[in-house]
Formats: sequence, C-alpha cells, structure tokens
Amino acid sequence: MLVSHLQTALSRTLRSRSRLPATSEAPPLFFFHRLLSSSAAAASASSSSGSFAAVDYLVSRCGLTQEQALKVSASLSHLRSPANPDAVLAYLESTLGIPAADVTRIVVTDPTFLCADVERNLALRVADLHDLGLSRDEITRLLPFAPSSFRNRSLRSNLEFWLAELGSFNKVLQAVRSNSGFLTRDVDKVGRSSVAFLRKCGLDIRRIVGTNRYSSRLLTMKPELLKEVVHRVEELGIKRGQVMFLFGLALLAFTKEELVARRICLLHKVVFSKDDALTIVRKHPLILGLSEQKIKRNVDFLTKDVGLEMSYIVRRPLLLTYSVERRLLPRHCLLKVLREKGLLKGEVGYCSAASMSEKMFMAKFVHPYKNQLPGLVDDYASQRLGKATDAI
Repeated sequence: MLVSHLQTALSRTLRSRSRLPATSEAPPLFFFHRLLSSSAAAASASSSSGSFAAVDYLVSRCGLTQEQALKVSASLSHLRSPANPDAVLAYLESTLGIPAADVTRIVVTDPTFLCADVERNLALRVADLHDLGLSRDEITRLLPFAPSSFRNRSLRSNLEFWLAELGSFNKVLQAVRSNSGFLTRDVDKVGRSSVAFLRKCGLDIRRIVGTNRYSSRLLTMKPELLKEVVHRVEELGIKRGQVMFLFGLALLAFTKEELVARRICLLHKVVFSKDDALTIVRKHPLILGLSEQKIKRNVDFLTKDVGLEMSYIVRRPLLLTYSVERRLLPRHCLLKVLREKGLLKGEVGYCSAASMSEKMFMAKFVHPYKNQLPGLVDDYASQRLGKATDAI
C-alpha cells in the first residue's frame, strides 16, 4: 500500500510536466528509484512510531539547520508520513529544477508548502504562469520569494495586473523580493485603487519599486492609509511633484510619527538650527531613517576632519548617508595626498568627489596617478577595507 501510494504521488508529478515549456528536461529515472526507496524507508520508520519525524526530515531532506527545523516543525505536526513532502520536493527539484538552496528558502519561509497538492495546486499555478508567457527560469526565480502565492488561485490574475503596471518580470520580482505577500493581495480590493491614488499624486508607478527596502508595500497599502502618509509628507514641506516626494512617502509610510519627531529633534541637537534640520529633511527625507550614532559620526568627520562648514552640509545632506569608513575617509585621504603632491588641477568639490560611483572615482582620481605614486591603488583599496597604510 505504501509503495503504491508513493508511486501514485510520483506519477502525478510526472504528469504535471506536460504543463511546463517543452524545453524542460525529464527528471532522471534513477532519482525516482532513489526517492521511492528512501521515502519508503522513512515512512516505515515513521509508521513504527506512529508519527512523522518532521525535524529530522527538515534537516536531512530540506537542508534546514537544527534550529530552523525546530522552529517550523510544528507546521508539519499533522503529517503521518513523508509521502506528500517527498512529492512536493520531487516536483520542485526534478520537474522545475529549483536549486537546493532555494528549496531550503521555500521551506523556511513557508513550511506548509510541503503540504501542497502537486497536481491540483502547484502544477496548475505553474501552468497558469507559463500561459502568461513566463519561462521556466522566471518561474523558478519567482517561487522561492513568494511560495505562498503559488497556492493562491488568484496568482495568475494578480501577476498579469502587476506585469502590466510595472512593465517587466524583473520589476515584479524586485517587488516580491522585498514584499513576499505582494502577489497574494487582492488587486481588485487594494492594488488598483492604490495605484490610481499614487498616480493622482503624480508618481510613476514603475519608479516606486526599488526606492527603498519597503517601497513596494506602498502599492498594496489601503488608499485611506496612503492618504494619511501623503498628508504627513506634505506637512514636512515636501510637495507632490518634487523629486523627494516619493522618498518621503516610502520612508514615512513605515516610520512612526513619534520616531520622525525624535529624528528631527536629533538633527537640531547635533548643531543644526531648527530651520536647517527641516531643510535637510526636505532635501533628503531618508535622513530620518539614520541612527543618532550615524548622524553624529558623519557630522564630526565632515566638520573636524574635512573642515566643511555646517551650511555646506545643510545644502548637501547626502553626505550624511555615506559610510565614513568605506567611502568618505578613504576618498578624503586620497585627495589630500594628491593635493600635497601637486597633482590635482583645479578645485575639486568634496561632495562631488564623495558622491561619484566607485568606478568613476577610480577612473578620475586613482588610475591616472598610479604610475606617479606607486602603490596608490593598493593603498586606496586597503583604506576602503579599513586597513591602515603609510601612504594614505
């Protein structure tokens, strides 16, 4: 009976392959023989004790650590054998070709995924996405970050809506990576109205994803909550249509009002006047997400080591967001050496040099002088890694 049951489960898995693109490779036959024998042995051991050894299974078969397995095993306590989890794993690994590390991610994120019905649920969702035009590679990239959505019948309609709104699969994936529930929210109840309101505020929907770690959640917030956040952003003096409006919205939507007030007071306390503190927030709202230690460290370095005036920093608050150790200090030291050697021509704005991409900074201030100053490249690299050198 047990072997027959496992063969039936694996047969359903094989039949579900017909829903995948023709390019999908057939699972190796030996895999199923090995899976069948190992599953039978595991099930036999489990039946002798009258329960499914979930923790052991999660560790040995799914790649979880002992700590992770203990944390999520309760979700599988109702199982009496590994038959269904084995069928799910066979489908993920052999039919879809999902790497072991991603399988582990799926189980850690949603352990009940192992209880899904392969034929009646997972295979149907995969077939839906294939019909939408997604390749098997795209499906396997999406699933580890949104496993719960693959048991939701609205996955196809939700994904179709967001593909149209965001313009590409990669944008949708970016949204899902920072918001695992992105594809499970009812777009008719939330998504459409939220998108319409954000457009009314003058925002480009495709720019919202990637603005910060939580910005994709704006797209699935209830409109009434979005309206409250917009009001808070406008109270800071950041108007709709301004470049910083979206950044302010993305930050304040997930930051309590009390914390925002404390951060503004902190800026005022760190030598800035009240007006200057508000100016900094309007110019760069993400400053409100920085810690007190970070703000103090940057202000001290910029005023004492670099010698900048506070008014200079107020006009260029982006300087407060950079790492002193990995960016500001190494670049300051290198420019100082070049000036002392008389190699720099003309005045170099500190903010301009600090805000350049690393590639551009190297091309402009490091590589042109590496022959005149042997070891310059290595010394600069060492500084960025936090290693002391004599040259810089």
